[in-house]
Formats: sequence, structure tokens, C-alpha cells
Amino acid sequence: MKPCRVLWLVLLLVATGCGYHTAGHSVQLPENVKTIAVPAFTNVTTTYRIEQTLTASVVREFTTRTHYRILNEAGEAADVTLRGTVISTAASPLTYNSSTGQAASVLVVVSMKVSLTDRQGKVLYQNPSYLFREQYEVSQDLASFFEEDSPAYRRLSQDFARTLVSNILEGF
Repeated sequence: MKPCRVLWLVLLLVATGCGYHTAGHSVQLPENVKTIAVPAFTNVTTTYRIEQTLTASVVREFTTRTHYRILNEAGEAADVTLRGTVISTAASPLTYNSSTGQAASVLVVVSMKVSLTDRQGKVLYQNPSYLFREQYEVSQDLASFFEEDSPAYRRLSQDFARTLVSNILEGF
């Protein structure tokens, strides 16, 4: 074989045999799924409205990333139903101000369980132990004090939604 043909053959084999695939194209859900019900998640904690924030983030993520029609209630119109439960929430000081002894930063932690079932009740996806963390700084100036825990929970819910939707779509 001529050196030019050998080089061309080697390049062709390397280009076609790399084994990589584009992320986001492997769909775990059956092809007949067109509608997903995402009823409000259940909250068994004392954190006010955390389930609403998490549910809204998941619905927004499905709406922006997929072609599925999203419903707010489970029922016969839905091909599959995604249910979630907020199992626990916690906020703990991470660092302290050395001069005042007050918390300088706080870590919020949310534990969730989710399951995706079809009309017959068959579990298509479940994870009983999602755990998400978000840190925020505590304002030391009382004049400009702003409670940062709500934005921290919002950021955490967006991370959770991105991860959950990716896990469902990509089958991890």
C-alpha cells in the first residue's frame, strides 16, 4: 500500500472508532411518552414552600430542555408521573466571624427522593437519596442585612432540577 493510503486509512479508523458520543442524546424514557405529570412535590420538613421551589424548577427544566408536554396533576392524560418528596432540610454555620463570633457563612442541605412511573405503576426511574448543598454568606452589616437563605434554596433547586432531568433523560 502507498503511504498516503495507509495514512488515510489510519485517520479514518481513528475518526470513526473513538467511542465517544454526544451527551444528551441517549433517552431513557420510552418513545411513546409525550406527556409528563409533575404534581407538587411533598414536603415532610418545616422549611416553608421548599417543595414549591423544587417543583417549579423541575417543571422549568423539563420545559426548556425537552419536547414533552408537562402537566401539573397526575391523571390519565399523563404518560408518566414524576413524584418527589423533600425528606429533610438543614442549615448549618460553616464559618464564623472571629471578632463577633457570629456565623459568616451557612450551608443549606436538602435531601430528596423521586420516582418516575408510567400509567401502569411501573417504575421507570427512581432515586431515594438525592442530596444537594448550597452555601451562602451572612451579611454582617445590619443596615444592609438581606436574608440569603431563600436565594440559596432557589440556586439549590435549579441544580437539583438540572441533575434530575439529566439523570432521567440520559439514564444515569
